Amino acid sequence: MNLNEEVESVRKNFELIENELAKIIVGQKILIKHLFICLLCGGHALIEGVPGLGKTLIVRSLSKILDLNYSRIQFTPDLMPADILGTNMVKEDGKGNRFFKFFKGPIFGQLILADEINRASPKTQSALLEAMQEGKVTVFGSQYNLEPPFMVLATQNPIEMEGTYPLPEAQIDRFFFKLKMNYPKQDELRKILDKTTEDYRYELNRVIEADAILKMKSLVKKVPVASHVKDFATRLVLASHPDHEHASDRIQEYILIGASPRGVQSLILAGKVSALIDGRYNVSLEDIKNVAQPALRHRMALNIRGETEGVDSDELVDEILQNLEPD
Repeated sequence: MNLNEEVESVRKNFELIENELAKIIVGQKILIKHLFICLLCGGHALIEGVPGLGKTLIVRSLSKILDLNYSRIQFTPDLMPADILGTNMVKEDGKGNRFFKFFKGPIFGQLILADEINRASPKTQSALLEAMQEGKVTVFGSQYNLEPPFMVLATQNPIEMEGTYPLPEAQIDRFFFKLKMNYPKQDELRKILDKTTEDYRYELNRVIEADAILKMKSLVKKVPVASHVKDFATRLVLASHPDHEHASDRIQEYILIGASPRGVQSLILAGKVSALIDGRYNVSLEDIKNVAQPALRHRMALNIRGETEGVDSDELVDEILQNLEPD
């Protein structure tokens, strides 16, 4: 398969996934595109939305379409790290000899739904850190590799704060994207009614497999990025820091800490996949702009004033883009 065919295969595979999900998911096209970008970049996503919008349904349906091992972890205040990673248990053989055997936890899947992740304690939340960053877990001094492709999709409710634990900054930064699931419009609500309250039947088909995903991931790293595009992404991230010379007045007023180096990495990698989805083997400034919000919104920590006044990080990202002139 030559280069043009590889690029075209990414575009076609995305269309197949999008069309298959449309059998059951109404709207949410931007969300689906961003999930595909996360998948090919080897990243993880934090999905924020009120209950009832279909967050769990999208993840479960995606696992069927991609033929990946699906695992759901329901986060609760009493959840322990061993409930996620697994634990050693004493077993006995036929001769009465006792030994430890490791029983794998739900993290040993490929597409992991961490449902309501902010309901578990920080100690339990941190159990995901090594898995998300390294693709492996350590239990009682022994390391276990996770089967690729491995992707964590965590959900949280932005409204209900009682009984929740804010995610540590170190963990938030490990999410490639933070995605917002919007409430459906009137015509979309009507379609949801048609599909859920009437005799509507569907069957989700497997459209691509793990090997195809890994091949597409290897292509992403090869996509060239021009120097001026890299410079634009770098200046975009630096402008999110309140102490930077190009920081706007609102950034200095409302931001405590700007985006980390993972922010610029996410911009470039996501820009590559965005270009491939469009059938291009080069990254444009528009590709970077289109992924700026999901890549940076969770990496710009608001200060007390920003939190108190309810400042929207997306507006600050848009403001930086408007003020940032390309070289």
